[in-house]
Amino acid sequence: MTLKGKILAGFLAAVTVMSLPLGAEARHHKSKQEAATVVHTERKVRQTEEARMGNAGQKINTERPLAKAQREAVHTEARAVKVSSNTMHRWEVQTKDTGGTLLFSDSPEYVDRPGILYQDIVNGNVRVLYYHLNNTQVPQKVAVVLENANPKAKATMVRVTRGGTAWPSDDYLWVGKTTQNQYFGEKKNDLILVMKDKKRLLQASMDEIVLQPGQLVYGVYDFKTDNPVKASVIMYPAGVNPLTFVDGAKVLPRDSVALRGTFQGMDREVTSAREYDPATDGIVYVMLADDKLDKYKIGVDATDGTTTVNYGNYGINYKIAIPVKGETSRVQYYLSPLGGTYAGAMTVRRDHSPYTKRIETPAGRIYFGDQTAPEPEQVSQARSEGIALFGSHLELADLGSYDNSVPTYFEFSPPGASNLPACLILVPAGE
Repeated sequence: MTLKGKILAGFLAAVTVMSLPLGAEARHHKSKQEAATVVHTERKVRQTEEARMGNAGQKINTERPLAKAQREAVHTEARAVKVSSNTMHRWEVQTKDTGGTLLFSDSPEYVDRPGILYQDIVNGNVRVLYYHLNNTQVPQKVAVVLENANPKAKATMVRVTRGGTAWPSDDYLWVGKTTQNQYFGEKKNDLILVMKDKKRLLQASMDEIVLQPGQLVYGVYDFKTDNPVKASVIMYPAGVNPLTFVDGAKVLPRDSVALRGTFQGMDREVTSAREYDPATDGIVYVMLADDKLDKYKIGVDATDGTTTVNYGNYGINYKIAIPVKGETSRVQYYLSPLGGTYAGAMTVRRDHSPYTKRIETPAGRIYFGDQTAPEPEQVSQARSEGIALFGSHLELADLGSYDNSVPTYFEFSPPGASNLPACLILVPAGE
């Protein structure tokens, strides 16, 4: 996954630009020239076997990859927004983790042999996220196997309510964005009956998806069970039955980044005690997945009981609802990538309507954020303390302009293969 510690250049106009890592850095950013996959974290800098190992916190600049599906697309800049003042202030928010259980499987990320990638027993509302690359020399498949874990239950009902996965590819940004587009698209209502002493795939189509060597697969699914089930994320050779393979398979060891685990509270509600008043508050911003203002989730690796950290909060769905003052007030919303190249999707919902609108971030092309220069440490510190600048130096995904006749709700989740953190920006629509 990719989580970058370089954030928004130009918040303070007087400071010159330099590179600064902050937090963790995303995994799976592939250089087309070097054919190397670069992994950054504050604790680790990793490339493929041919590349050097870096020191903790090492500053690294890598060439961002072009998305193959968009090579011919016009690489337009985000439009500049004219405002009366370009100073923006951090908006104080409150967060609460709710919902069910997240199973996160991203370690080992480069899977060099078949086996169990992650496994745990879950019950109730569950989200599973898997993100793995076939690092073998032969075709493989990745699937989620469900097994009835209640010996007294003759059958367990599993209802899949949401989900998506892209076709495997070595174009990681395309994979990340396509998966999020599917996940945030139409809801599902798939029923799976897991009989006693039997196993089922979470989605039958998983056994039809083949990863060639070097290809990435990324999937996210929400489901609900009425009894405990054992969920196993596996990589297995193409042509092998996954339901029999899992019986004799061994749990593969984590890689050193250790991005896997079980996390309670798979949704994060973000709101504020004070109403945002566009007329008096001006431009404000909310930080997302930076581990300073928005902390990473702590969980456990159920395969050995080790405490684990979800660097980037991958698989966490943010439910964002900032109250706005005044029925006639109108607010323009943007998402800005702070760490580098970014490709994803999110949704907006008005009032308590069950209908949501999917928004690609960015719209019209696969990714953005590659034109945002890294920022100096003073700028990062100023932003953490609550002040920043808004202007044409920012790359922005337009999330829409909405009046306050009814509340506006956004749903966001950090996309695989993208750099983090990100920033939600609120601008008075009349500016």
